[in-house]
Amino acid sequence: MTKFFRLFALLSALIYTDLQAQNLDTRCYEMRIYYPAPGKMPNLLARFRNHTTKLFEKHGMTNIGYWTPLDKPDSVLIYVMAYPSKEARDVSWKNFASDLEWQKVAKESEIDGKIVAKVENKFMKSTDFSPNVLESKGDRVFELRTYKASKYNLGLLMARFRNHTLKLFEKHGMSNIIYWNQDGTDDMLIYVLAHKSKEAGLASFKSFVADPDWTAARAASEKLANGSITANIVSQYLVPTDFSPLK
Repeated sequence: MTKFFRLFALLSALIYTDLQAQNLDTRCYEMRIYYPAPGKMPNLLARFRNHTTKLFEKHGMTNIGYWTPLDKPDSVLIYVMAYPSKEARDVSWKNFASDLEWQKVAKESEIDGKIVAKVENKFMKSTDFSPNVLESKGDRVFELRTYKASKYNLGLLMARFRNHTLKLFEKHGMSNIIYWNQDGTDDMLIYVLAHKSKEAGLASFKSFVADPDWTAARAASEKLANGSITANIVSQYLVPTDFSPLK
């Protein structure tokens, strides 16, 4: 019976009703992580603020949000873009790279040396339960949470979020922003929450984990999996840049 329920949970993560399918955000999302060269974060931010974001839009890309870590703001720039499809993304980036205005901006910004030391990226798709609340709402911090499901248990993890976790987050004062699965993997759930402050976020999670409804939902999902359905969880508090569309 346990195998049946595990299979059912996995299938439920992949099968949508007609209404869900109509409302599903099918865009390709890309998270890009830029590590600035030493002392070059101000230069990197200035280039994005004054030029790059506008050139992205020129070439059909949608700027979603730009953030730096709350505790180490000069360490990394994290941003998310959206495209109609992966193919459209590749065309847009090709056109952006060959844009003479961009080439001029890049050359001028690097006259004293490279301003980016390393770039990482990942492609993502919205989950069927993602609210995709991408409107700005003023002064708040964001929390980027990355979950690696234990082996074969992404379906159970998705079912737990779909049926319980999102509602409980809202109950405890957290705002659900967007939820993704990472392309090319079968075990990753990545999502963004918003809080009034880091302290408020930590307090919300403290009350959330003590909630009997959460305890019951967690126990039920782990009973089906015969153990934990998460192998690793990473949390990072972020603040939006002044030019981020999402604040």
